[in-house]
Amino acid sequence: MMSPHTKRRTKIVATLGPATDEPDALERLLAAGCDMVRVNFSHGDPETHARRIRMVRAAARELDTDVAVMADLSGPKIRIDRFRDGAVDLQCGQSFTLYARDPAPAGDESGVGVAYLGLVDDVQPGSELLLDDGMVALRVERIQGDAIHCTVLTAGRLSDRKGLNLRGGGLSVPGLAETDLADIERAAEWQVDYLAVSFPRNAEDIEQARTMLRAAGGQAGLVAKIERTEAIEHLDSIVEVSDAVLVARGDLGVEIGDAELPGLQKRIIATALEHNRAVITATQMMQSMIESPIPTRAEVLDVANAVIDGTDAVMLSAETAVGKHPVRVVEAMARICEGAERHVQAHVPSRRLNMRAERTDQAIAMAAMMTANNLPVTAILALTESGSTAQWLSRVRSPAPIIALSPNRAALRRMRLFQHVHPLFFSQQDSELPGELADRAVAHVRQAGLIAAGDRVLMTLGDRQRMAGGTNMLKILKVTD
Repeated sequence: MMSPHTKRRTKIVATLGPATDEPDALERLLAAGCDMVRVNFSHGDPETHARRIRMVRAAARELDTDVAVMADLSGPKIRIDRFRDGAVDLQCGQSFTLYARDPAPAGDESGVGVAYLGLVDDVQPGSELLLDDGMVALRVERIQGDAIHCTVLTAGRLSDRKGLNLRGGGLSVPGLAETDLADIERAAEWQVDYLAVSFPRNAEDIEQARTMLRAAGGQAGLVAKIERTEAIEHLDSIVEVSDAVLVARGDLGVEIGDAELPGLQKRIIATALEHNRAVITATQMMQSMIESPIPTRAEVLDVANAVIDGTDAVMLSAETAVGKHPVRVVEAMARICEGAERHVQAHVPSRRLNMRAERTDQAIAMAAMMTANNLPVTAILALTESGSTAQWLSRVRSPAPIIALSPNRAALRRMRLFQHVHPLFFSQQDSELPGELADRAVAHVRQAGLIAAGDRVLMTLGDRQRMAGGTNMLKILKVTD
């Protein structure tokens, strides 16, 4: 009796933009299957971001649901400065100079400024610089003062403010940009559910962002975007201190090369699962649908393979932010996820929590998932205050969906990211006995149309309500009339 959205395990993240600003666009996007929206601080102004977050929350209230909001910091992305005429056409073999000075000269066919003044110390003759996601390649010939003289290896058109990467990584730019500081304070003010940290080098960058966010009053989970070679070198420690991980295939692919990217994607997903962290796979997943009403077969296989590898969520960027078919692309991604999930059980062994239980709620979650994999049940009902029990439950693959019941709206939104977890608001009374609470919870889920009379369900709950991490009971229940 599960609804179509409840049957889908994998979550969908959609980036907001001009294409989602139409009056009813957000409601249709959420109804199509979007679980979390992304607000990209690299584009737009604070007023626009605040307005879009308000629109999302209004649309969620209208649909009587909870939707997570992820704010994505710009990070220290290195960019070239501006050209006198907006763009230049570079030819293979020509000389081109990057000027690491402030103020930078107006760019032309001979050279352009670069915003990161420390670039002169990070490159040497023979270094390969990649601009505009690798569309233009330069080889460093010599460095003279603040001028980096290069030869164009790959011809192309280069326009204002395009990104710059060093092949193989090694740039010493810090993990948080100056602009991130104000954005972290805004994210706290807007009470976003997740904060994505762009270009972290190590665990300290994530911890610094968390410290700043908490000081500003924000309680969001920290998402580490893996997009630098240095992050791969410190992958385990970064994942350990993060709440979730995002496989950012754009800049990562530019730095390490296309040939290495598929294997690294699988490694990042596997590492996140080993540490019991949620993981999002992103970048160009349905890129053709910016223009086309249907995806390519290669895109279908890309999304499906991420699902089979165990990703919690798949993310859309320009496809929903500026694309022609934002609702249709979410619908297509939902269909692909569901199709891939029908084949997962036959190909992927059931995961277990990769730990010795250190907390009671972890032990209850492990016991519940072992039971669910050996006893036919329709659903697992998790009564949770903070959402931690639902997170532990989601780390193990089982045939039964996890219905997470909580009176905490912030926890309900955060749980929208967890694979196969379907949050449902449920008010709890401090004076209720566990048996009364269990009966009322079953009736509530049945009224929502998620279970029916005759179904067998598992339930995790605590004998003391309103206490984070207080889950200490597991029940096997039969739904009665």
